Amino acid sequence: MTHVSLPLLAVIPNGAIAVCIVLGLLVLGLGAAIIVLLCKKLTSRQELAVADSRAKRKKGNRRLLKSCLKAGFVGLVLLLLYLPILLLAVYSFDKTDMIGRFQGFSFKHYSDLFTNPKVLGMIGNTFLLAFLAATLSTVLGTMGALGMYYCKKRMKTAIHAVSQIPVINAEIVTALALAVTFVAVGLGKSYFTLLIGHMVICTPFVVLSVMPKLKQMDNSLYEAALDLGASPFKALMQVVLPQIIPGVISGFMLAVTLSLDDYIVTVYTRPAGFETISTYVFNATMKGNAHTAVTLSSFWALTTIIFVVIVLFVLISNLAGRRKKEADR
Repeated sequence: MTHVSLPLLAVIPNGAIAVCIVLGLLVLGLGAAIIVLLCKKLTSRQELAVADSRAKRKKGNRRLLKSCLKAGFVGLVLLLLYLPILLLAVYSFDKTDMIGRFQGFSFKHYSDLFTNPKVLGMIGNTFLLAFLAATLSTVLGTMGALGMYYCKKRMKTAIHAVSQIPVINAEIVTALALAVTFVAVGLGKSYFTLLIGHMVICTPFVVLSVMPKLKQMDNSLYEAALDLGASPFKALMQVVLPQIIPGVISGFMLAVTLSLDDYIVTVYTRPAGFETISTYVFNATMKGNAHTAVTLSSFWALTTIIFVVIVLFVLISNLAGRRKKEADR
């Protein structure tokens, strides 16, 4: 029997060959389409990444610009606030008594500050008055705040509104009202009237400092102390006062500051011949001469000393507060 070998295509029908060709073309087309889609997807991802990086870069630039503007604004405000003080601090180490030309480094003004009896007298008057007025205002303001906190709502609102009149009112009006009142009751200008005038302007600010601490404290502790047999005074001193002491201290410091730089009330209530730093500086500036220029230049040194002490106090307070927070954590 004879076997005849035929080509492979000879045994495959023509229709099947056409179908295979079509399927092959479809597979090739599908593969090409998948490759194109993958390329497009990769390209779109790259474009998105580039766009995202550009957006992030723009956002970062905007943040940087905002930060620069904020820093510049804060720096400008600080410069306007502290440049005059820094100017006085620089000239406090100068030989000259006039601002405008630096003539050489010297401690002359500091020496005059601590050796001139007139300057020392004014400084003593100013600080003694400030501490007396602040102490009495703190006691009176704390008692007033406690009374307002524990009284009825209507009475509390009325007393609070009346106590804040010196805060809202113009200081010149308060000074004139005090002067007229003292004359009406037959009180001449004396150290007593001066002290009362400073207490009038300081006490409302003490009340403002103490009231928030009273609202923050835990009232149940006071009631518990009373239930355990403590007298109201003992409960007040040992339970309430420790909770509001930060407000009392801040009110005292605010009262000291207000009394130190007050001029208007001091002028209308002081006795004849009594000088504070504010009254002397104002009068010497308005009616100055060579002698008053020498005395005024001594206050440049005083300004520098006060500024340095306040800065050190604030820095130490902030550091102590941070360490306390870290210790609590």
